[in-house]
Amino acid sequence: MESEREKILNDSLRPLLFKFSYPAIVALVFGALYNMVDTIFVGQKVGPLGIAALTIVLPIMIIMWAIGFMIGVGAGSIISRSLGAGNFNTAVVTGANAIILNLIISSSVMIPCYIFLEKLLKFFGASTEVLPYAKSYASIILLGFVLYSFDAFARVVIRAEGKPRASMYPIVFGAVLNILLDYLFVFILNQGVKGAAIATVISQTITVIFILLYFRFGKSIFKFKVADFKINLKIIWDILRIGAPSFLMATIDSLIILLFNKAILKYGSDDYIAIVGIGIRIIDLTLMPMIGLTQGFSTIVGFNYGAKKYLRVKKILFETIVFNTIFSVIVFLVLMIFPKQLLSIFSKNSEFINLGINPLRILIIFFPFLGFQFIGGTFFQAIGKALPATIITLSRQVIFLIPAIVVFPMFWGLVGVWISWPFSDFMDIIVCAIFIFFELKIINKEIVKNKESQPKPAIQIE
Repeated sequence: MESEREKILNDSLRPLLFKFSYPAIVALVFGALYNMVDTIFVGQKVGPLGIAALTIVLPIMIIMWAIGFMIGVGAGSIISRSLGAGNFNTAVVTGANAIILNLIISSSVMIPCYIFLEKLLKFFGASTEVLPYAKSYASIILLGFVLYSFDAFARVVIRAEGKPRASMYPIVFGAVLNILLDYLFVFILNQGVKGAAIATVISQTITVIFILLYFRFGKSIFKFKVADFKINLKIIWDILRIGAPSFLMATIDSLIILLFNKAILKYGSDDYIAIVGIGIRIIDLTLMPMIGLTQGFSTIVGFNYGAKKYLRVKKILFETIVFNTIFSVIVFLVLMIFPKQLLSIFSKNSEFINLGINPLRILIIFFPFLGFQFIGGTFFQAIGKALPATIITLSRQVIFLIPAIVVFPMFWGLVGVWISWPFSDFMDIIVCAIFIFFELKIINKEIVKNKESQPKPAIQIE
């Protein structure tokens, strides 16, 4: 572990960025395929009502993932900075406390969801036609609640300990298995949306077993002992404090999908809810490489910030912004030019496909700037500054997007629902730029201070 730490603190930054990012990119792309494949199989076999049902259930799945990701990001930040400072015991105890926290929170949320499932789905916007499909899917998906959140948490923590490739293998394995099981249950056994849910839970269970075997027998620092699982309230508070922006972002995403569904049902139809579900999955898949690059960047920043190597922090920040922007522009062009071809993957209904072309194009208007936007919140989380990360998150979702979803349709109907998304992106880009500008001023002062504190070379007289 010490040699890995030295590499992160001293090796060339660009190769390090790609070394830590490509496993996260692969894992996230396969993770997005997890949900996308369900939608493709259901769309081809059941039709738009099936896709609409999966879209209605999506907020619940986001909460499942959000709990694990919150704990993973919070614990990962502590682990990376602890390892950067050489505090290995703190890193292990943090991992153990994170497991306890994940189990408690996931179980506490899963039970009420089961009890009030039908009311919950109706509240999320399920129409009479969609409700049976949504209930069939959600009742099975909830069985994997704890597993789903554990998987999200564990992969972030594995990456935070400096093992990016190890974090990639479980999700790739699980996604491939999910594709095979989807085909078996949806097409061969003709189980429809229920079959897609069964496939997801089975593949998730096997993925978690894979992760536990890695902790026990792999090259991980997390060789947990019973003593490691003693609850440390300070560590738990730090995990929640630092991870809160990620949870807020995901939870508010869930709320936004709920509001989207309700607005679309008011101004449109179930077909448009299905289009939103497809659009979200297409956009999520294309965002994953940028998010993966940002996550690799997060580990490097955490280590170097913990070691007070501020010049390297600044350099890797600019490197990541450049690469993310290049990729986001390329993806923007693909989505703008080929929306029909992308939508046709999910359905053969030409009328349904044509309904989705303009909404998809509107949603991605500010896509070229999203790479920079993602870096903002992640950067402040990685250096342990929860307040700026939270403000950046809330500005887009709460201050701009939610009011826009409510207000814009009053003036422009269904089009108002679509344009609320790019409007909030644009406003959040401005907020993100302001915070990064002021943080860079602080970092520049630290760089100058470090240079001044270094001993000057002795003057040699010839």
